[in-house]
Amino acid sequence: MKYDVLVIGSGPGGYVTAIRASQLGLKTAVIEKESLGGICLNWGCIPTKALLKSAQVYDYLKHVDAYGLKAEAIDKDFNAVIKRSRGVAEGMSKGVQFLMKKNKIDVINGFGKIKAGKKVDVTAENGTVTEYTASHIVIATGARSRILPNLPQDGKKVIGYRQAMNLPTQPKSMIVVGSGAIGVEFAHFYNAMGTEVTIVEYMPNIVPIEDKDVSKQMERSFKKAGIKVMTNSSVESVDTSGDGVKATVKTKKGEEVLEADIVLSAVGIKTNIENIGLEDVGIITDRDKILVNDFYQTNIPGYYAIGDVTPGPALAHVASAEGITCVEKIAGLHTEAIDYGNIPGCTYATPEIASVGLTEEKAKEQGYDIKVGKFPFSASGKAKAAGTPEGFVKVIFDAKYGEWLGCHMIGAGVTDMIAEAVLGRKLETTGHEVLKTIHPHPTMSEAVMEAVADAYDEVIHL
Repeated sequence: MKYDVLVIGSGPGGYVTAIRASQLGLKTAVIEKESLGGICLNWGCIPTKALLKSAQVYDYLKHVDAYGLKAEAIDKDFNAVIKRSRGVAEGMSKGVQFLMKKNKIDVINGFGKIKAGKKVDVTAENGTVTEYTASHIVIATGARSRILPNLPQDGKKVIGYRQAMNLPTQPKSMIVVGSGAIGVEFAHFYNAMGTEVTIVEYMPNIVPIEDKDVSKQMERSFKKAGIKVMTNSSVESVDTSGDGVKATVKTKKGEEVLEADIVLSAVGIKTNIENIGLEDVGIITDRDKILVNDFYQTNIPGYYAIGDVTPGPALAHVASAEGITCVEKIAGLHTEAIDYGNIPGCTYATPEIASVGLTEEKAKEQGYDIKVGKFPFSASGKAKAAGTPEGFVKVIFDAKYGEWLGCHMIGAGVTDMIAEAVLGRKLETTGHEVLKTIHPHPTMSEAVMEAVADAYDEVIHL
């Protein structure tokens, strides 16, 4: 079987790559060992958002009196919530199946292993091996939950994100180790559903990659919601011999033993690059990542890699963009390299977090003379009317040229707002141009304009 493009992995990097390749007239196939859509669609981005929506609705119902409404006997069905999430994921996976057929892409089920000579062996579930050949082979095998030596996962008492979204019963208590996007999203979900949650974070702030003002707001919001937050702390060991889990946590004050039903390890990801033939072909890796150039070519001609297996940000939308860039280059189109300084990041807990560009700290470190503006949602008419006044929009501009260096948001719906800043930065928009762009009122998005106005000492509503 000979193809123009053969993609290994069908996550948001792989299946998007395959579709774009087919659109460009290239005979394409995608190899997948589990379900179409990969981790993101089946066990990541999509089902977690379904869980978080259920948590949000449940929280609204518990506080209907704040909206002048009445409701009695409010309760939740944990198993039904999980079932709904799985149903959403299954529906989306079927949608990807439809897209494969629509775009005349062959789907090959099995485990793909690359070989020299632009070949791939695919081992089916029954053990049979079939060889495929392609002019261009794109590795998009993604990543999985990272396992620490002192925090081994047994899938029952010490779990990763995959088990966290499919537990048979709701735990009464949970320790979440790590406070990146995965950690805080699950911490919020389980807390909202009634589980007693403790976050243990090694760094001084939760969501440590975010602007410090955002991290501090998130910690305040979480503590207000009843989540215990332990920063500058690390889990040294876990004891699963009893009914639950005993975690020994090292803090600045010494060691402390925490007890819970379950420990969720959310300490990052491990790339799926083992046993896929990289060594046989001679493809270079470094620190668990496949090294590629600006257009995702590895050091061996005809072999490419995109998504979580490469050194860029491990985000679904980044993987998709990389795949499109990769195959457009293969097809001979004029395409620009991705600007990794303009990648939006989103966290879908309550409150949501969205950011792009430099934090205030990073901007100062890089020597910029900056203008900083901040607009709290407590001063937003739309936020107050919606009952979601927590959070703010923060903007950072270069004082000399007006370049939009960074934008950081925390609050309701901000993941749907951040694209304004991403597009503005792509178009090299200045602060004054944003300020003179009329934003609709009342909306959450006008907080962007107000934050810019604050940076330039022209704010009206503060």
